[in-house]
Amino acid sequence: MEFLYMLFSPQSVAWSVFAVMVVSAAGLALGNIKIAGINLGIAGVLFSGIFFGHFGIEINHDTLEFLRDFGLILFVYSIGTQVGPGFFSSLRKEGIRLNLLASSVVLGGVAITLFISKFCGIDIPTAVGMYAGAVTNTPSLAAAQQTLSAMNTEAVNSASVGYALAYPGAILGVILTMIVIKRIFRAEALADMQYSPSEKTGAGLTNTNIKVENKNLEGIKIKDIPAIDELGVIISRVYHDGQMSIAHDDTVIHVGDVALVVGSEEHVNKFMLVVGSKSDMDLKELPSRIINSRVIVTRKEVIGRTLEEVKLASQYNVVATRAARADVEFIVSDKYVLQLADNLVIVGEEASVKKASAMLGNSPKDLNHPQLVPAFIGIALGVLLGSIPISIPGLATPVKLGLAGGPLIIAIVLSYAQTIGPLNWYMPPAANLMLRELGIVMFLSCVGLKAGGKFMETIVNGNGLIIMGLAFALTVLPILIIGIFAKARYKLNYMSLCGALAGSMTDPPALAFANAMASSNLSAMSYATVYPLVMILRIISAQVMVLLFMR
Repeated sequence: MEFLYMLFSPQSVAWSVFAVMVVSAAGLALGNIKIAGINLGIAGVLFSGIFFGHFGIEINHDTLEFLRDFGLILFVYSIGTQVGPGFFSSLRKEGIRLNLLASSVVLGGVAITLFISKFCGIDIPTAVGMYAGAVTNTPSLAAAQQTLSAMNTEAVNSASVGYALAYPGAILGVILTMIVIKRIFRAEALADMQYSPSEKTGAGLTNTNIKVENKNLEGIKIKDIPAIDELGVIISRVYHDGQMSIAHDDTVIHVGDVALVVGSEEHVNKFMLVVGSKSDMDLKELPSRIINSRVIVTRKEVIGRTLEEVKLASQYNVVATRAARADVEFIVSDKYVLQLADNLVIVGEEASVKKASAMLGNSPKDLNHPQLVPAFIGIALGVLLGSIPISIPGLATPVKLGLAGGPLIIAIVLSYAQTIGPLNWYMPPAANLMLRELGIVMFLSCVGLKAGGKFMETIVNGNGLIIMGLAFALTVLPILIIGIFAKARYKLNYMSLCGALAGSMTDPPALAFANAMASSNLSAMSYATVYPLVMILRIISAQVMVLLFMR
């Protein structure tokens, strides 16, 4: 240490940056250590900061505040751009039940947190920190601390201590709850784990070969088939008299033809009742010049235009059957508006597909160059929104969304809109991950350094063990109650339930555990369905508890 003090002034920016980098590197290394297959992950940075802070490592107060808040802004903004495109899609019909169950877990956690604060003698800052740690949700800790800093700066450290004490038990608690539910519904759970959904194209979409048997459909065009638009299914290929052809709206079908239909399993089955029955013939396996290919939209000239406007069918003789955006896949029509990074599945002859791909761009390397101007504008707008005072009936003073809420909401809105004039708010996954990890590491290292002394004092001389026990109950009780209810009342598939429970706790290690139990992708799909809404609810609920119950 003497050598370091010779090199750096204790209050210099250089010393502050050096200390934060060392804490961060040590924390990331700690987080990668696995014990019984479980690791701390990014929370290792917090414990590293607490360790160094306990042994007297201090940095300039103003620099610490800046690095902490700037890290928070980067983190929540990148979270918003990650969940924004799929946020509203997750609230559609198929995701409503899962999101309601996950929201119930969040509300249950809030209720138990307030109960602990009122009847167990735990102050609100510490209880809210426990709430964030018990669900392994760092953004909610960040949001709570941002709100606390405007009310009582000393309370910020209490939240950090509560989070740190709750976090280790939270990782284990979610996994144990999954095991308990599996034991309670043993026979059903084992059957669910063996269940293998029919061939999916993603997000509940399926390919089905249907033989035309309804004589009333003889000689009519595809666009005139009853209920085809209402059911939202797409016919991509038609096999007639030994010849395969691309299916367009004006393609005429005949009894005995086989059509390859794409859509949700429920809608395809209803469409089958109108058209005929499932065929043993697999059109995708037959020798043919027709191929299907995934194409990424990267050409600026087509962004904001519809499939009809780019003449995909009329000029290139290919048909787009579906598109994926922000990991959500869906059926598309001629009115579908193209956005940067859309992943289209197009069907046609190989030469036609190549020409259509070139027209759409299909250059993944173009997506690896993030646009910085929209990012700076988005962050600036987020900070501005977070600074606007909002009057709420019942509260004596106006509240603000703060540095956690403002950038998050702006990022969700802009990434959902994606393109406004010449600006595009698409952020490449690699850039998003880098920004998100850099932000949260800076935030946690500063939080840990500031809370280091109080953490050990709470463990040794305070009620640290009691807090850990209460936090474990805060982790387990909501997901155990909701999990048992969902399985008993709605007969929810066990793998889907595990994914929803992991998503309701925003807990990647729990999702990894669920994925390892069976080869099905149902857990990952459920996790992705509830994650965006849960993330928003966790962040907002932490701030609301501080605003309404902080004395």
